[in-house]
Amino acid sequence: MKNYTITVNGNVYDVTVEETGSTGAPAPKRTAAVAAPAAKPAAQAGSAGSVKIEAGAAGKVFKIEKKVGDAVKKGDTVLVLEIMKMETPVVAPEDGTVASIDVAVGDAVEAGALLASLN
Repeated sequence: MKNYTITVNGNVYDVTVEETGSTGAPAPKRTAAVAAPAAKPAAQAGSAGSVKIEAGAAGKVFKIEKKVGDAVKKGDTVLVLEIMKMETPVVAPEDGTVASIDVAVGDAVEAGALLASLN
């Protein structure tokens, strides 16, 4: 099972993909379970903003597009992760102001790692 966060037309979805297959099959059968749009995360102590932006998959921070204090609209790219050799934008889940950037270019991150926060 692999977990991904996918953004479609500004809507963020958490997706779990299960690979099933048997030997001799031409290609693995894939099924996907799509959850409702991700809920707004609750505030956590010790972080700057109340809306958390987390990594949907493990990767490496490739580029940071916004800085603390920048206003963002839902769907705006905050930073870019390199995941499996592909540049993957990480977008703002809602309108707000960037409260913190919790990673630096070149950092390796795991799925679910806090990348940034918004107010």
